[in-house]
Amino acid sequence: MSGYPRSPKLLRGGLVLLDPVGGGVLRIIALQYNPDTMTRSLQIRGVGAESGDRSEALRLKGPPAETIKLDAEIDATDALETGRAAPAAAGLHPQIAALEALAYPRSAELFAANAAAASGSLEIAPALAPLSVFVFGPNRIVPVRITELSITEESFDIQLNPIRAKLNLGLRVLSVDDVGFESKSGGLFMSYLQHKERMSALAASADFRLLGLFGPL
Repeated sequence: MSGYPRSPKLLRGGLVLLDPVGGGVLRIIALQYNPDTMTRSLQIRGVGAESGDRSEALRLKGPPAETIKLDAEIDATDALETGRAAPAAAGLHPQIAALEALAYPRSAELFAANAAAASGSLEIAPALAPLSVFVFGPNRIVPVRITELSITEESFDIQLNPIRAKLNLGLRVLSVDDVGFESKSGGLFMSYLQHKERMSALAASADFRLLGLFGPL
């Protein structure tokens, strides 16, 4: 695998896992291949939309509920070329487990909660999961909650380890309505929003004539 040494290096999307309290980096999960498509949906949160109050029709309650869905592929054979693949005897189990672990509380936390319940504790606070930050290039860095993860294993080695798989990942953007302004995730969201505003300012305004109009409304 000896490409042209001056060829541009392809950036990869992925997830950065941060400590929810201190903000330190716990883990970085990079996608082996960037998805060909990514679907983003914004559900607008307008004031008066439900009640029909005309005086509030143009007001917004807060940031929209934004969701992101993408498909990704992983292949154990291609990963061997990088020299950073997991042991061949495990196939894709390590890469899949790293993503699946985001959907589970840690086993130590489950044992601790069970012990607390057995000792008579009436209220057990759920464990804090790592803060997941979706990074898709320098123009899209946003805190998210993983809402959906489906895995289709497509090929197996002789030990029945998966060696090729497709992942479907669903994410929900965490806004300041979810996490507040003072947290690490709140700061990341506000940076994400401010970056959108800067990008919007760069877009050229169209002319009335493009809309078939020849003067102001």
